[in-house]
Amino acid sequence: MTRIFVSALIAMVLTLRAAIAQEDPAWVQVEALPSLLEAEERVRDYAEVLPSVAGFAMGSGWYAIVIGPFGEQQASAVLQQLRRNGQIPRDSFVARSSSFRQQFWPVGANALSGGGATATPPAPAPEAEQPRQVTTQPEETLREARQAEARLDTQAKKDLQIALQWAGFYNASIDAAFGAGTRRAMAAWQEANGFEPTGVLTTRQRATLLRQYNAVLEGMDLQRVTDAAAGIEIKLPLGVVEFDTHEAPFSRYKSRGDLGARVLLISQRGDQRRLFGLYDILQTLEVVPLDGPRQRRNNGFTITGSNSRIVSHTEVSLRGDEIKGFMLVWPAGDEERRLRVLQEMSTSFTRIDGILPSTAGVDDSQSVDLLSGLRIRKPKLSRTGFFVSPAGAVLTTSEAVEGCSRVTLDGHTDARVTLTDSALGLALLTPQTSLAPMEVAELAAHSPRLQSEVAVAGFSYEGVLGAPSMTFGKLVDLRGLQGEERLNRFALASLPGDAGGPVMDSTGAVIGMLLPRDGANRQLPEEVSFSADAAALQAAMRQAGIQARIARGTGTMAPEDLTQKARGMAVLVSCWE
Repeated sequence: MTRIFVSALIAMVLTLRAAIAQEDPAWVQVEALPSLLEAEERVRDYAEVLPSVAGFAMGSGWYAIVIGPFGEQQASAVLQQLRRNGQIPRDSFVARSSSFRQQFWPVGANALSGGGATATPPAPAPEAEQPRQVTTQPEETLREARQAEARLDTQAKKDLQIALQWAGFYNASIDAAFGAGTRRAMAAWQEANGFEPTGVLTTRQRATLLRQYNAVLEGMDLQRVTDAAAGIEIKLPLGVVEFDTHEAPFSRYKSRGDLGARVLLISQRGDQRRLFGLYDILQTLEVVPLDGPRQRRNNGFTITGSNSRIVSHTEVSLRGDEIKGFMLVWPAGDEERRLRVLQEMSTSFTRIDGILPSTAGVDDSQSVDLLSGLRIRKPKLSRTGFFVSPAGAVLTTSEAVEGCSRVTLDGHTDARVTLTDSALGLALLTPQTSLAPMEVAELAAHSPRLQSEVAVAGFSYEGVLGAPSMTFGKLVDLRGLQGEERLNRFALASLPGDAGGPVMDSTGAVIGMLLPRDGANRQLPEEVSFSADAAALQAAMRQAGIQARIARGTGTMAPEDLTQKARGMAVLVSCWE
């Protein structure tokens, strides 16, 4: 019965051969493995007992072992027969050629290129018969391997050293000289991959090594792209990005598929001053995270930024009056592919005639939150602080520094948290670089009078206005609602951005620091605000080793003088993720 079934299938193949050439062929997929090494081992096992076995990369790091190709009905019949005979796993199924990418078995084959080749259905082996053997190309002898190696050019030899280095077997220079170090690396790779460790790779072994090296690029579809408008030629992973638009100074390639990769080609006219300006501007973008190395040179710069979501790498150089470069944005946690793609982009980057005009993609409706279509990075939140020492120490609310990877003063000066008091809700910051404040807070020497006029300097709108605003009110109580000491209560309508700002009396003395209005479990009336009083501020400063300035003046300041003093000491405190 088995022989009749096989004869019928063979006849079916001959009848359908011409038709199959015009359609997407079908295959019986028997296994999928997560690594090339495992897949190569298993495909050899199947090839020893079944004919027409092939192996293909599937993308996402998986490799399929299949039998075929067939017509769709033919593939279903073969699947059922082989399942019945127990020659393939019961979860095998019919797959289409469109599911596969580069072929890795048999070595050198490319069954997808023609699309019309049709396999003879495998004959199930009767119990009394020996398994059918598949003829494969014999391995080269050592002498033949040496002769084949001698015909390699310099770049081919370097490519092998690079692949051995990537595989972790070679750590010397890439010089195309196959000395003792290279031979030891080859032997170690052969032994690790189940070959005789001769120290000379055969043609088949070289192909296997390079397949392993390039397997990480499956699905990337690296192609040389000529962007004439930008004047740049470069290899891009067109499997995961596609051209979007030109918007000076960028040629943007958006993500395609689920990976989330992006590419920017950078092209503009300019001099060194403009190059340095671009260096600063790029670091304000969301696609350039704060953490990571960056280096600026006289004629170029590199920036690498990373966070829990993305890693971006930028390379830019100045030649004559042309600034050109690229940025690769890649999802975090996929370093092996990112580094390989980045290497291909960096080595292939070529300048050609052309420069992106400054008017390319200009849109008068551009949002202030965007730079050439790219979102500008914004802080997680911003609050107010004020200077309490000539060296630039700042008091602010602890809310402004909670869960921050970076804290800045006025958007550009990095600061470190010297002290926090969660009970009072305050924090003390020290700038990483020296500052010279226009005004330093002078703390009130005595408790303020009830019902006296007060003013708060604060960045009510979290820096949108660029300068602090003044909010006026009255002192209502020298304690909190539950009688808490070291708190003052005011009739004053404040906004979240005002928190951390200095509360001043009519003489210009600081009587406290404004606290956030609403906690997690309370919502106060609009005109109820609180501050940590001057004694609490002085105690915190003393703990941090800072001598507080004490106010001596007694006369009432003119409103414009009070405003000038307040704005001189207030500073925007920003928390960045």
